[in-house]
Amino acid sequence: MDSLDDLLKIANPVRAYALKNFSVTAHPDEVLQIPSREEGRFIRIHAYNTLSKDAPAPALINFHGSGFVNPLHGSDDEFCRTIVEKTGLVVLDCAYRLAPENKFPAAIHDAEDAVRWVLSHPEKFDTSQLSISGFSAGGILSLVLSSMIFTQGTFKNVLAAYPPTDMVQSSADKIAPDTSRDGAPVELLDAFVRCYYQNPEDVKSVLASPAFIPVEKFSDRIFLVTAACDRLCLEAEALGNRIKDATTKNIKMHRYDGCEHAFDKAYEKGSVQERAKNDLYEKAALFLTE
Repeated sequence: MDSLDDLLKIANPVRAYALKNFSVTAHPDEVLQIPSREEGRFIRIHAYNTLSKDAPAPALINFHGSGFVNPLHGSDDEFCRTIVEKTGLVVLDCAYRLAPENKFPAAIHDAEDAVRWVLSHPEKFDTSQLSISGFSAGGILSLVLSSMIFTQGTFKNVLAAYPPTDMVQSSADKIAPDTSRDGAPVELLDAFVRCYYQNPEDVKSVLASPAFIPVEKFSDRIFLVTAACDRLCLEAEALGNRIKDATTKNIKMHRYDGCEHAFDKAYEKGSVQERAKNDLYEKAALFLTE
């Protein structure tokens, strides 16, 4: 088993690259520090549209992308602001512990604690009108929490953008439908898996691989977003199609052509990816208010 020092030698260059290429400058209305299940440890939440709320408000609980390694809390700031402007929802953008310092299922525990905190404050949040979203690794969290951790009906809507869903399949076997753009290298995906999942058996858990969750466990309304130039595209779509084929659940899926993983976070002005980002946020807002 790798030592923490060995894994940090893998993780630190990855983190440096992510922080260089993704903006984590956030401007929430409030910064909350909520208690975790461990006494004396707190979870950071960026809260949007919470000022001057005099009645319980519908809320979206969001989890950022990270590969469970990269410190990218705040990278969803534009998404959160857009959802507030277009829907009026309160948005709670939640941090969670990262690997390799914190192994599986540490991130899930923090995400669960954040949701339980929201549910424990019905005077602040309309707990009958909660939705959950996540990007990349955060998409795993949104799918797992809404199906395996909390009872059906806890969340009105579930959004998962370009999530990995099958951690058992080797990274080398994950091929994007469109290979015309450089996608995430196999070595990067392998690094994420090696840093977060301490034991080889972990990846087979339904808490790690939503692909193994029984279809009846999923929420009734799910929006799955994929990108054609992303190695993770086909596994997310396979999950969506499996749920659609076996149930009557409302599963909305949209693939963005010409786009890579995390296309809404790193894009050039006027590019296909910027247009896709704008469309994604618009579609997400409509889905959350239907």
